[in-house]
Amino acid sequence: MALALRLLSRSKQLYTGQMILHQDNVITARSYSKEAAPKALKGDEMLKNIFLEVKNKFETALGILRKEKITIDPEDPAAVSQYAKVMKTIREKANLFSESERIKYTIQTRTQDIPDARTYLLALQEIRAKRGSSDDLGVETLMFEALDKVEKEIKKPLLRNDKKSMGLLLAEFDKINKKLGIQKEDLPKYEEQLELKIAKAQLEELKKDALEAMETQKKREEFKDEETVDVKSLDIRNFL
Repeated sequence: MALALRLLSRSKQLYTGQMILHQDNVITARSYSKEAAPKALKGDEMLKNIFLEVKNKFETALGILRKEKITIDPEDPAAVSQYAKVMKTIREKANLFSESERIKYTIQTRTQDIPDARTYLLALQEIRAKRGSSDDLGVETLMFEALDKVEKEIKKPLLRNDKKSMGLLLAEFDKINKKLGIQKEDLPKYEEQLELKIAKAQLEELKKDALEAMETQKKREEFKDEETVDVKSLDIRNFL
């Protein structure tokens, strides 16, 4: 029992901390950048508002985790799907960004002042690399080739405010999408696949930490006779 208690105490930290505090500062960005700018606040008052915002989102997430069953089994598609569903509910109730929304927001804030198309594409490339995402389809190479083609045609660097020439580039991008079989109406499906991939990775991390906690516990004299707990059998709701 003590082993399970320690394990689930660690699980609580992972779930709540990961969902609320490790959102790349999404909470403050959404509160003070995305929405209408608030009136000028003194430092202490602003920090107080941010703290209350984080506290409310934390409590919202914790309330959902107390109700929803989560199985720590990254190899079970049903468990991964249920975990993704719970995380989606938390995001919606706590007004947090999804992964695709975070990527979109990052792109918007990082590229809004970039005047030319080439620097814009380079910024996208950097954002992808920093997030640890791979370009298995070679989309970036195709995009730069399309840009080279358009700039060769217009005989100058392509500026983003050049609507006519940007139209040429977007037409080339449409050809790339068609070649790769990417359709705009399939975007929700791609977003769902991304969330499932993230959910599985998070369950794998949680399982790894749980197993490490068990091994550490078993080395202690007072727990040497305690049976090993199957992480899949644990119900986190009982310890939140």
